[in-house]
Amino acid sequence: MPELAEVEYYRKQWQPAISQTITGVYLNATKRVFRGIDSQALRRDLVGEVFTDSWSHGKKLCFRFGTKHWLGVHLGMTGKTHILKPGETTDKHDHLVLHMSSGASLVFTDPRMFGRILYSNTKNKPSWWAMLPPEILSSDFTLEYVSRFLKRRSKSPIKAVLLMQETFPGVGNWMADEILWRSRIHPKSKAGNLSTHKLKELYHRIREVSSDALKVIGSDWSTPPDHWLFNHRWKNGGMCPQTGAPLKREQIGGRTTCWSPKWQSL
Repeated sequence: MPELAEVEYYRKQWQPAISQTITGVYLNATKRVFRGIDSQALRRDLVGEVFTDSWSHGKKLCFRFGTKHWLGVHLGMTGKTHILKPGETTDKHDHLVLHMSSGASLVFTDPRMFGRILYSNTKNKPSWWAMLPPEILSSDFTLEYVSRFLKRRSKSPIKAVLLMQETFPGVGNWMADEILWRSRIHPKSKAGNLSTHKLKELYHRIREVSSDALKVIGSDWSTPPDHWLFNHRWKNGGMCPQTGAPLKREQIGGRTTCWSPKWQSL
């Protein structure tokens, strides 16, 4: 499933069409990705509107057209955004297509349809965008904020806690493993058992990994460098970039987790 940096990458895919006008909308309202929205209003309202802005937040995307048309996109597991050049044809998995004044088309595609499209017509931010938790790199994402949440989840393994989107928006499986590896925290450690030193280390590594991921993956989908855990976590016989010792994989909190036993002691 796309995480914070991958989502930001997909936000940028539509950016070349900023300031262009929508000339037509194609969507298949029977598809699961349109559940719960007025697809007729979406199709009707967007025609003639100018693409004015876009944002990413955690695992969610928001695009604004004109001043009061808000299109939300949750990528799910296989959702992607891309642009079709003039003359290029759509695919059977292209569930939303916005035809632009340049002749290009903005496309949302999702083969497995675990993603979701949202739509609101309002001058103010819609509730589904306004009520999101603080972004990890924002000033509101403080050490105290993280500490309070970990105390409320004190008996849960820290790996499972880091995946909770209500506090760590955009952190998914690989980011959580990377954060814990850089923090030298075992993924089975209880969230309430971290020392003050480890809590501070965890907080700084959460922000560091988020920033690094946005710079490397979120910019142009570059491959992370080999000194990250990222390139070694799925290799059979993978070795820790820090110690050269074998990595271990196991289900923790319902997710396959990778860590370095020699580097991250319990």
